[in-house]
Amino acid sequence: MSNPLAKVTVLSNAGVSVVIGTHPEHLPFIVHWGAHVSDSLAEEIANTADPARMNSSLDEARRFSIAPSASDGWSGTPGVEWHSEGIPAGGLRLTAVNARRSSATFTLVDARLSVALRLDYSIDHAGILAVSGSVTNRGGGTLDLIALRHLMPVPARARELLDQTGRWSGEHRPQRRDIVDGTTMRASRRGRPGHDSPLVSIVGTVGFGFRRGEVWATHVAWSGNGEYVTERMPEGAGALSSVVGGGELLLPGEMRLGAGETYTGPEVLFAWSDEGIDGISARFHKRVRAVAAYPDRPRPLVLNTWEAVYFDHDFDRLALLAEQAAELGVERFVLDDGWFLGRRDDTAGLGDWSVDPGVWPGGLSRLSDLVHSRGMQFGLWFEPEMVNLDSELAREHPDWILAGPDGPRLPARNQFALDLANPLASQHVFEQIDDVVGSSGVDFIKWDHNRDLHEAEKPGGGSRVHAQTNAVYALIDRLRGAHPGLEIESCASGGARIDLGMMRHAQRVWASDTNDPIERQMIQRWTGVLLPPELQGTHVGPAEAHTTHRESSLQFRLITALFGHAGIEWDITSLSPDEREAVARWSAVYREFRGLIASGTTVRADDVDDGAMLHGIVSPDADRALFAWLRLTTSATAHSDRVPIPGLSTTRNYRLELREELGEASRHQVADPDWISRNHNAVYSGRLLGEIGLPLPVLNPGFGMLLELTAVD
Repeated sequence: MSNPLAKVTVLSNAGVSVVIGTHPEHLPFIVHWGAHVSDSLAEEIANTADPARMNSSLDEARRFSIAPSASDGWSGTPGVEWHSEGIPAGGLRLTAVNARRSSATFTLVDARLSVALRLDYSIDHAGILAVSGSVTNRGGGTLDLIALRHLMPVPARARELLDQTGRWSGEHRPQRRDIVDGTTMRASRRGRPGHDSPLVSIVGTVGFGFRRGEVWATHVAWSGNGEYVTERMPEGAGALSSVVGGGELLLPGEMRLGAGETYTGPEVLFAWSDEGIDGISARFHKRVRAVAAYPDRPRPLVLNTWEAVYFDHDFDRLALLAEQAAELGVERFVLDDGWFLGRRDDTAGLGDWSVDPGVWPGGLSRLSDLVHSRGMQFGLWFEPEMVNLDSELAREHPDWILAGPDGPRLPARNQFALDLANPLASQHVFEQIDDVVGSSGVDFIKWDHNRDLHEAEKPGGGSRVHAQTNAVYALIDRLRGAHPGLEIESCASGGARIDLGMMRHAQRVWASDTNDPIERQMIQRWTGVLLPPELQGTHVGPAEAHTTHRESSLQFRLITALFGHAGIEWDITSLSPDEREAVARWSAVYREFRGLIASGTTVRADDVDDGAMLHGIVSPDADRALFAWLRLTTSATAHSDRVPIPGLSTTRNYRLELREELGEASRHQVADPDWISRNHNAVYSGRLLGEIGLPLPVLNPGFGMLLELTAVD
């Protein structure tokens, strides 16, 4: 018979509990992560957590420990892996526990190798479980750290796995499959999460969707190499079925700890909800909105010059662009690539962050002053982590370039990575950017990162990715410390570096290099599983998309860009009078609703056909909501069934108004449903709207409509 438990640690917050049992003869083991449980129920769960002992198996009950490895009978992916001169990690022993109501710290020791492992668990106000850890070499030799992963068990009813993949200009595409025996390992060795990042790995009950099902989600809050694990072993994980988790992916030789040195890994975030993916998003969004780096002012309407002028920088042309931007209500004017020394195309200049006097005699102050005089902020593009070989920096400091043993061999976009973990290189870049930001009155940096970090080796060999990632964080923080109010956009060829590690430092992301609204609807929807909309850059482009060459209606482009941190990436000097008037109306609508967008709850309907989409933002008190009803493609469905409008209070009444300032949607029908024809401002019960739904108009592909709902009682 098993010995009684010495203690049960219960962490609870925001309707979520984690239960960890402690046994005199075993490591602490995880027995529950999910819905809130009382202390008494937690003790019952822990005291009934030992499963049956199986034939041809261990002689004692299996438990899933906080540091699972072969030494405690775990045959799956280990949580901890290290060795010293070929001697692997031995049996860990618990030496200390410091537990509070919503957090706990466990200290474990590998006595054979003199290694200390610290694991921190905490549940925040949003119900997000954050797990982090550190490894300290207390011995006299060198410790090679292979992996520190954080894994959590989930029950057998979690039967399906959904994560994301993608490519340049097609980020965050969902992919779904059954959980089966074996290991699903999603690893990034790109030096950044990548366009194909899983972003959030979600397991859940059969058929889970945005508004239904019980789900468990994992996000690795790290901007370098990482891995996501979903695994089911035939023998289970203690009394539970599968495990999920992840951590930083360390390349061979990357993390060698000398005597007294410590590795601190990134946070791995775990979110549970019994209200589908939207419930997960609500938790992540609440967490992100509370971090110190979150912007404390309304998100200004942006104009970025890239698709308007590309590398063709001419003051008169840009001045006209700025003047017309101000007339349209733009509040932040961003000068993109092409302003610095030798930068006439993408083959030269990266690393030389001084204003090119041949293009900008006298500097950027003339343009910056004009922008500021029109009441706008001035933004500037940088790519501080990269260098062209055709640059003064590369010629003077070739040893600062991250490369393999044979030197830089694999250019991507004609560039290589700069070793920012080298203090001299970091100081050089800081001084250059600091000077430009200060002398040119820069309020905002579009911080780009346009290549994977292949062959990113440190002097003497070994990967530099871990050190590079931390150096980037430190450089951003240093610049923002030197220039209070400076905001940073994380761009990486679009959305190749979106994670909550970066969002501790940046105030915005560029979700994708495509402004094609059809592509963008899917990209923004799935990026929004992790990030609230006000942190996603969403821009209106010209009729023909720069990346896909597909043409789309202005009405659909405006609606698509509205649900985020809105902006314009278009030569607005070429607009027709009708286009200019439409963009001005959209600008006003954005300012009207941006407070709601930045504070509300994101909701996405499940019950629409495959060619349509309904999503919206509902205020925290459910007083107000804005929805977009969209048709992306045709489908076999000839009409719109009743579509429930999610997220509203079922005990209140709402006035429903069609907002058509952005243009009337083209219909694929003879007439609208009668409720629209009878009254454009009708009042309906929240129960009708939210549970039963309304038949919505059948739109032509590439059109949408806005629905505003306001509580009237």
